Amino acid sequence: MTEAPVTAGLIQLCVSDDPERNLPQTRALIREAAGRGADFVLTPEASNILNADRETQERVLRTEDDDPTLAALRAEARDLGIWLLIGSLSLKTRDAADTRFANRSFLIAPDGGIRARYDKLHMFDVTVSEAESYRESAAFRPGDVAVLAQGPWPVGMTVCYDLRFPHLYRDLAKAGAHILTVPAAFNDTTGAAHWEVLLRARAIETGSYVLAPAQCGTHENHLCPGRKPRRSHGHSLAVDPWGKVIADGGTEPGVTLVSLDPAAIVGARSRIPSLTHDRVYSGP
Repeated sequence: MTEAPVTAGLIQLCVSDDPERNLPQTRALIREAAGRGADFVLTPEASNILNADRETQERVLRTEDDDPTLAALRAEARDLGIWLLIGSLSLKTRDAADTRFANRSFLIAPDGGIRARYDKLHMFDVTVSEAESYRESAAFRPGDVAVLAQGPWPVGMTVCYDLRFPHLYRDLAKAGAHILTVPAAFNDTTGAAHWEVLLRARAIETGSYVLAPAQCGTHENHLCPGRKPRRSHGHSLAVDPWGKVIADGGTEPGVTLVSLDPAAIVGARSRIPSLTHDRVYSGP
């Protein structure tokens, strides 16, 4: 590997259901991360809004071309001269055949250009308990393309629930990814049980850095004040290629910095070269 070391800044947010209220804090934390030396800054899933009310979504969401959060964060990346992973934005599309929204992650280059887009592949359609269920596919259409992007290092882009599908991460690593990004808004229940162990597993299985900026806390409903507020687990994590947690963002909004050493990838993959040990098999 010839990559230079990277300082990553993981942004932890607690967004509301109002994109206009959310943007100033996101911009401020990105500037803080860059000011503290980060050359690759990452925000969580749903960086513009967390809202499950379809009527409100229809009213406040925009297409990619018109979205003010995307425009503002592209300008921040350009002004600060940083790589920026926008974990994901909820966006309208121009698809007349499928009017659901996109849950789209962006890799922004230091010139402000969009280097890559990734639409979340796996929709969070689960019943956690009798009192807690989610149907992401009711409002969001799934993507159908895995994305490897050239950022500060080769980046495999994923979002949240993708984390439970290990073959995706193996495919990205075998295609050349050295960093796997997992921006998320994990809920409290599944986050406490599975978040860390799954992230560590994906790092161990691929010998890659895993960077997972997260939403945290109780998300306020300004536009839909009668709705039950959602809670997110927090704990933005960075995991090294040997599976060690090297940074934890805790449970409050803020910035977590972590240094990435390309030699760690070489070391992990040479010690356990499982990416080269695939076998063709039949069944089950």
